[in-house]
Amino acid sequence: MTDPPDVGVGIVGYGIMGRAHAYAYTLAPRVRKLPCRPRLRAISGRNAEAVARAAAAYGVEEWTIDWRELVERPDVQIVDVCTPPGTHAEIVEAAAAAGKAVLCEKPLATDYESAVAAAAAAASAGFPNAIGFNYRRLPALSLMKQLVDEGRVGDVLLWRATWLSDEFLDPDIPFDWRFERRMGGSTIADLGAHLIDLALWIVGEIGEVCAQSETFTREGSGRAVDVDEASSALVRFAGGPRGTFELARTCARRPCDFFVEVNGTAGTLRFEYPRLNELWYGAVGDNERFYGLKRIRAEHPTHPYASDWWPIGQGVGYGTTFVNQAADHLERWPEGPWDPDLAQGARVQAVCEAMERSAAERRWVDVAEVAV
Repeated sequence: MTDPPDVGVGIVGYGIMGRAHAYAYTLAPRVRKLPCRPRLRAISGRNAEAVARAAAAYGVEEWTIDWRELVERPDVQIVDVCTPPGTHAEIVEAAAAAGKAVLCEKPLATDYESAVAAAAAAASAGFPNAIGFNYRRLPALSLMKQLVDEGRVGDVLLWRATWLSDEFLDPDIPFDWRFERRMGGSTIADLGAHLIDLALWIVGEIGEVCAQSETFTREGSGRAVDVDEASSALVRFAGGPRGTFELARTCARRPCDFFVEVNGTAGTLRFEYPRLNELWYGAVGDNERFYGLKRIRAEHPTHPYASDWWPIGQGVGYGTTFVNQAADHLERWPEGPWDPDLAQGARVQAVCEAMERSAAERRWVDVAEVAV
């Protein structure tokens, strides 16, 4: 037997996302049989000392402070973009022009026009491309998608999604790119992108939105804060269901809590990230003596992704989502396609921008006004 061929990976960005993606490529061949072997060829970052430390810690062969150098390397076939959102589109377009496959963290860009340009560039290049909506790869959320598709809740009537954190609660937190819309995007785009993707994936296209936003601390380190700290939105799905979103970074003692729920004519499904190995389900046809939602342990080998991991009862964690994502992509190397692709990133950005416009103009906004 011969070893599978190497595929070179270059990671642009060495922060928490760079770490998560490096971890994923390292572990993917250990949990699934793949047609290729990922090699972490290079990682880039602006701070030489910090990126050198990251390369050593993550098991990356070489490092550079010039992401363009990484993109042009002949031994890099996949460019993995893990930088702040305001830089994504430029890097994606450069990677596509260099003939590289691309994985880009969410959101794809800080505005819809840039997102569309990046997605178009990657599509025209003809190489696999993907957006990093890793939570799709949680067994429980993937099972939710399967059960909705199977009609287990009947016709979907309502969707609700909430993401709460306390990362902006302290008014004395040092100013960084997350407080600057040009570089970090809005809270709607940052936290909301994942939830909007799940809504589009599980329920369907969103037609109209009506949103509100607030920034409670308007200055930090002597600089103006121009991102929303809390936003919420009503949505009308194109197929008829209604929904809500709530996104906030000012919720004390909420570290990273998100929740999604689907209500249909025949049942309800609910997922709570603090219990990420569980899915709650109740069907109209259940015996009335056991009325209510029942907990599913989404760890059985028949559940999505579960058979790649541990015996039932042991569960998986956050890092698993990135490993599953990397394995799904590498399993389809080199032809692809990868899913969700960058076009999905642009679709999500259109909804984000419609929400931002709605909050600014205090009115219902049709997503088609943005995605013309």
